[in-house]
Amino acid sequence: MWAKPLGLLYLLEELRTRGNSVALIDCVHEGREKPLPYGRFRIARESVPKPAPYRNIPRRYWKYGMSEAAFRSRLASLSQPDAVLLTSGMTYWHPGVAWCLAILREVLPGVPVLLGGVYARLCPEHAASLGADFVQTAFRPVAASRPAFDLYDGLGYAVTATSWGCPLRCGYCASSRLWPSFVLRPHDEVEREISFELSLSGVNDIAFYDDALLVGRETRFLPLASRLERFDGARFHTPNGLHVREIDAACARALRRARFVTLRLSLESVDPGIGHSGSDKVSRDQYARAVANLLEAGYEPERLETYLLVGLPGQTPESVADAIAFVRSQGAVPKLAEFSPLPGTRMFADACARSPEIASEPLLQNNTAWAPYIGRTIDPGVLQDLKDFAKGRR
Repeated sequence: MWAKPLGLLYLLEELRTRGNSVALIDCVHEGREKPLPYGRFRIARESVPKPAPYRNIPRRYWKYGMSEAAFRSRLASLSQPDAVLLTSGMTYWHPGVAWCLAILREVLPGVPVLLGGVYARLCPEHAASLGADFVQTAFRPVAASRPAFDLYDGLGYAVTATSWGCPLRCGYCASSRLWPSFVLRPHDEVEREISFELSLSGVNDIAFYDDALLVGRETRFLPLASRLERFDGARFHTPNGLHVREIDAACARALRRARFVTLRLSLESVDPGIGHSGSDKVSRDQYARAVANLLEAGYEPERLETYLLVGLPGQTPESVADAIAFVRSQGAVPKLAEFSPLPGTRMFADACARSPEIASEPLLQNNTAWAPYIGRTIDPGVLQDLKDFAKGRR
């Protein structure tokens, strides 16, 4: 996973430029245990009792990251703060927020805790119920010039973004809820940020968090890619998925020259109905041309992992299998992405019609649990068959 709390890191840098002292505890990063390619790490985990909403789901439940003892020790090593900024990513990670809050109240009594991040903005009422002193629920433009990645110890990679939000409005995506406007950052600012991140010890890899990195490629991406070529030895990654209709021959060559080594392509589905819910952002022909352009530019087929959605309301297993077969026929690698019903998206209403309880319990929005066990949009055995098919096991 390319998981870093980018919004929090920008806020810490802004606070620091205003004369404040800041410190960072990243409970995921500080639970790393085994090196992985490109500066990433496998994260320590422990099996813990399942929360009540998962009692009938035949899966184990894991807690990832640093141990409670390590967290308490890190808190004790810091000077008494005036405030704690707490963030979380996925909505269904809220037990981790509650875990942190309980320990913070015990170790730092009286210190106000300000809660923000994706969970707080998508589920503000639920977030408020956890007991933080303030919950940040609105979009706030970035004021700092760069994220405070120098606060990390043992940082293996960094992340950046050339824009916030997305001009498309796909029915399953919460980007427009999190960022109501599509905000572009100046090239000079992005280049300076990347230069700073690559100057940090051990950092040779940068992941782009953009939801629309290639949109407007002639004036945005192609000039930026030319600048990225100057960073000798650096490698770049696109975990969020690229809009493949933007990948013409020139764009494919630019990606290769700039050393983008991890590509994720967004196809989602070849079913016309599903494609319409995804803003009709790509057709079969557009995808085929994009893959051909990338292969011609020198990318190995195994580098061209392609996101395909599974478990959507109204989606059939046959349409998913068709999409998998199509991707494989073009010489790329299918990568199934299980649908997660997110508040504020158009498809959330469809998901609530199948399982109304997801509106009040974010744990039930978990993508590994909703489709096969909660929304029951796909049989668990059929889902496993599709995963095996995508991985070439049958």
